[in-house]
Amino acid sequence: MKPDNKDIRPEKKSIAVELDERISGALYMILTDYTGMDMPQTTELKKNLRDSEASFSVVNNRMLNRTLDGKFADLLKGQTAMIYGSGDVVEVAKVINKFTAENEKPAIKGGFLEGKVISGQDVIELAKLPSKDVLRAQLLATLQAPCSQLVGVMDQKVASLVYVLDAVRSKKEQEA
Repeated sequence: MKPDNKDIRPEKKSIAVELDERISGALYMILTDYTGMDMPQTTELKKNLRDSEASFSVVNNRMLNRTLDGKFADLLKGQTAMIYGSGDVVEVAKVINKFTAENEKPAIKGGFLEGKVISGQDVIELAKLPSKDVLRAQLLATLQAPCSQLVGVMDQKVASLVYVLDAVRSKKEQEA
């Protein structure tokens, strides 16, 4: 937001600065429509998001639009809340998706991830991905597979040699 260009009240300037700090420090931001959510639901969602190192904040559409230089003007309709953080976005998407499935709220509008615009459907697709730990385990298994297969083949060759030598020994014992 450019507070110097307009005559804006000091309170609004401080809100704009705070909003800008939140957004600039975030790896992702997901915009939702929280219409119809009551306080216990909001508190439960905030708690679940906090466990995933994310924050939930209700924002003024006009202030957010100014802060984002009009990039999300089409998403900023109705009651808007932003979910932001710097942790694992897949875990946060799973939390939101699970909460939405149970409560039918909030509606995901879209957002950005690492500076790129994503749609609400993209957030749902992120929730379907495995977690970072699972992906790391899959990568490790993929990297380990050729080595373990080589060890298995070498072990089998040694075992085959042992079986042949044992068969030769058995045959010689029977002849003798």
